[in-house]
Amino acid sequence: MKIALIGYGNMGKEIEDVIKTDGKHEVVSISSSTKGWDEAGIKSADVVIDFSSPDVIMENIQKVLGLGKNMVIGTSGWYEKIGKVDGLVKETGTGLIYGQNFAIGTNIFFQLVALASKLAFKYGQYDVYGTEVHHSGKKDSPSGTAFKTAEVILNNFPSKKKLETGRLDRKIEAEELHFASVRGGRNPGMHEVTFDSEADCIKLSVQNHSRRGYAQGAIMAAEYIIGKKGLFAFDNMFEI
Repeated sequence: MKIALIGYGNMGKEIEDVIKTDGKHEVVSISSSTKGWDEAGIKSADVVIDFSSPDVIMENIQKVLGLGKNMVIGTSGWYEKIGKVDGLVKETGTGLIYGQNFAIGTNIFFQLVALASKLAFKYGQYDVYGTEVHHSGKKDSPSGTAFKTAEVILNNFPSKKKLETGRLDRKIEAEELHFASVRGGRNPGMHEVTFDSEADCIKLSVQNHSRRGYAQGAIMAAEYIIGKKGLFAFDNMFEI
């Protein structure tokens, strides 16, 4: 599989390294803010993986889909425009897969949280909340993964109807799901969900050790999207 990379920061370099190490695929093009836009290279690729930035992601999607190429989108910050992207995918007859987090372990975590939320609501008098920790250089808070985890809980724990991510200088309402964020140090990403009752406490957590898992998941998504048409979410690949 010939892969074109858009964005050559930490994630772009990690994906390139995994591809070189595995030897199963080939990077045929790299486009970035410093390297420029390699349209000829993108045209020669089988699939495009984008880990660029929210500032340019919509422009990138329009360009790549306009060339008839399928895409993997690891860049966040565009989900409010999902309807427009869906329209572009249909208009160009292409395929696009996106995810808030491409780490395989994290997507298994989403499935575990969904199941635990259903069971905790059905069988116990549990409250539920979440926490996440990331390195001091992370620009967004909460993380996209925290928002996705919260979405999973809200969809499976009926008494929680509203997400609250900020500081609370009041008693939390019963229908609110609080998800707190911490920024500091070098942690590449830790997310934890707690189900707490008078009788016991259940904790589910996922700790990313490095960016390797994200890169492996992005390549797995690229393998999946080859030859497909339509808009896909990466976490749907893990549904049981």
